[in-house]
Amino acid sequence: MQVLPETEWLPLQAAHQSRVDELLHDQLDRRREAPKHPVYDFLFEYYHFRPGQLRQWHPGAGIALTGPAAAEYLAVRGYRQFPDGVTADPETLNDARRTSLHWLQQLLTLTLERHPFFGCHGLHEWAMVYRTPEIRHATWPLRFTSERIAQIVEDHPICCSHFDAFRHFAEAARPLNRLQPTRPTSSDHEQRGCLHANMDLYKWAFKFAPFVSSKLTLDAFELALKIREIDMRASPYDFSELGFKPIPIETAEGRAEYEKWQREFAEAGQPIRRRLLNELKGIGNRLTHVPVNSI
Repeated sequence: MQVLPETEWLPLQAAHQSRVDELLHDQLDRRREAPKHPVYDFLFEYYHFRPGQLRQWHPGAGIALTGPAAAEYLAVRGYRQFPDGVTADPETLNDARRTSLHWLQQLLTLTLERHPFFGCHGLHEWAMVYRTPEIRHATWPLRFTSERIAQIVEDHPICCSHFDAFRHFAEAARPLNRLQPTRPTSSDHEQRGCLHANMDLYKWAFKFAPFVSSKLTLDAFELALKIREIDMRASPYDFSELGFKPIPIETAEGRAEYEKWQREFAEAGQPIRRRLLNELKGIGNRLTHVPVNSI
């Protein structure tokens, strides 16, 4: 176990908190004074990880903190006192989370190795408003009429590989998707060309807080923030008022721009995915048993 004295880990904690504060300054001010933001609030509401949780620094499993200030971590779930210091102990994970840990390692490994696909053109958001009155961001205008949106969806192949995007499709749009992912089969389809698969690296990192390092979680958050902006710029909504220029995926030029971003995010996500997989393996190596149903 690596031991960090207070003189080393307190500056790391402070640097992490400063980085979060700088990233979230505008968002937190806006949340106090204005209506919900259709682009950024998703990262805290859909993913259910609050700014305060993101701001809390964790060194990760296998690192013990020493000094009087380390006692504050004993109030955080997952931390225990050891002779070497205070550390996040994976042995506190219950069987359900140990099973999830094993499943996630498999998912990340498959996604690392699977050939990426760049031909979905961001139509998932369009499929979510296809021939339905239930519009998620109903207070914001759509760039086209409902009939024109339906025509765009019907004129282009829908190839969404991400279950959590597919499950939000309008009912009428689901049969149009070439793939029919379900939660049990999600790992059969996950691929790194998908914006949501790369954005979800943030979700998978914080799901295993405090055992995954906060540095990794924050790196994944920064990537998710960039991806979310592109995801919404390529949607059928008009967020020009917020400074988001639409990516017109209904045109060949717009689809080419979207694919350029897909390739960039696929490349940027790979090192984060590898780091996350390595940290999860480190967590697993510290467990005395793995549930039978995860083997």
